[in-house]
Amino acid sequence: MSNIYHEITPLTDNDCFMVFTRIKDKFDFPLHYHEEYELNFIEGGQGARRIVGDNIETISNLELVLVGSNIPHGWFMHECVSSEIHETTIQFHRDLFDDKFLKRNQLSFIRTMLERSARGISFPEETIQSIKPRLLSLQQKSGFDSVMDLMSLLHELSLSRHVQTLTSSSFVNENTAYNSRRIEKAFEFMKANYEKDISLEDMSKIVNMTEVGFSRFMRKRTGKTFIDSLNGIRLGHASRLLIDTTLTISEVSFRCGFNNLSYFNRIFKKKHKCTPKEFRENYSGTRTFV
Repeated sequence: MSNIYHEITPLTDNDCFMVFTRIKDKFDFPLHYHEEYELNFIEGGQGARRIVGDNIETISNLELVLVGSNIPHGWFMHECVSSEIHETTIQFHRDLFDDKFLKRNQLSFIRTMLERSARGISFPEETIQSIKPRLLSLQQKSGFDSVMDLMSLLHELSLSRHVQTLTSSSFVNENTAYNSRRIEKAFEFMKANYEKDISLEDMSKIVNMTEVGFSRFMRKRTGKTFIDSLNGIRLGHASRLLIDTTLTISEVSFRCGFNNLSYFNRIFKKKHKCTPKEFRENYSGTRTFV
């Protein structure tokens, strides 16, 4: 992440969390990452572009995103013409909630949400409207009450339905448990060999199933076809190479197992709503800090 600003937040070891509230007329902070969790609320930023990992989207009037540790993220003007953007940012330490504490039954939903935030989470408008008053009032609280309010807020968010996971799993090198040794073995093989030519026949032999049987099993367990799953892994690695290297688009394509450049461009645009060239420009167009 050499071309992305590593932010050292003002949060000290003695703080539980910090709340920043501001009204501004533009998004001008560079693409960045930091150790801390970040919950970012934006109102009035319709048309702005949000980047979280390899996910790029245009936001609506209400925005609430939870970003995990060390994921590149940022908001940019794009098509936003608002002169009054309300933004409230909450940052808290990765170890604010001890692992043993989070394993208690009563904290299971928060634990799951924080684990999921490793890929960035966007909350639906219904949830945002529901928690907005409490989120905005958090700055007026202090001491023990403020910590309890934060925990309560996180718990309510963890119960939210229809949240959207943003970054692809291969971008953050996340391992997903499918409760199936055969599926996990298949993904292990694809992740280790994504740059090679992998066929359905190869995969069926790896898991000791027929091609038809494996195809059906894969779709039933993951909701995706074998090709969609393999392409997802390859696209995650391609996104990384576009950000972290100066390789040409075709070199990135071939290094990630796509032997047809036009096919790579087509499925990349389908996933990211922009071409690989535009995706790279979204990152390299930001200021660099050393």
